[in-house]
Amino acid sequence: MPNRIKTQRAGKGSPKHRATHRAKHKIKYISYDDKQKTGKLTGEITGILRDRGKTGILAEISFEDNSNIIVYAAEGIITGQKIEYGKNAEIGLGNVLPLKKLPEGCPIFNIELTPGDGGKLIRTAGSYAIILSKDEKNIYLKLPSGKKTSFLPECRATIGCVAGGGRKEKPFVKAGNAYHLMKSKKKQYPTVRGVAMNPNAHPFGGSQHHPGKSKSTSRNAPPGRKVGAIASSRTGRKKR
Repeated sequence: MPNRIKTQRAGKGSPKHRATHRAKHKIKYISYDDKQKTGKLTGEITGILRDRGKTGILAEISFEDNSNIIVYAAEGIITGQKIEYGKNAEIGLGNVLPLKKLPEGCPIFNIELTPGDGGKLIRTAGSYAIILSKDEKNIYLKLPSGKKTSFLPECRATIGCVAGGGRKEKPFVKAGNAYHLMKSKKKQYPTVRGVAMNPNAHPFGGSQHHPGKSKSTSRNAPPGRKVGAIASSRTGRKKR
């Protein structure tokens, strides 16, 4: 009987391959109250933090109303810096304003999908979006993926980019470091390429280190065949 390939061993997500919620802090903007909608709320950065479940650097902010929150830090902020939240906040690094109050070309991150949800998009270290244009009903942004999309004018965002952008520049140096990173993310490591296997161990095995057949696979294929480009809408290089 042939070996069970790695996609069969992984199955639907056994404890060995299931992601866990290891984050210590829940990142969310302060509630969108009337003071922010009509004026501004001032706070001070009291600490810079790290969280094992997140790639970005975090900042702890204490506000004038004695409330405290932890949010993603903007690249370049320092402890003791004043931070402003609200409609009348200044256009400055780390401040949070509605999209309608930000100028075109401004880099932003931690963007709300709906006004008051606390921030949902662009939260990875070093990432940011750019404001392209505005109209009365929508604000158009360019996301890090290159996709252009629209948001409601009242959605809030932080000015700048997420701190920790040099995270991927540090080399792993040895395989053990990569192993521990993958283990923390509940990912299989190391893995063997399918084309490097024998024909009885993988659909791409044999055939002198190339698949030997189309890599496009049906979405409903059985686990032993569901490898390669699953339910691909197109293949090959894109024409310029």
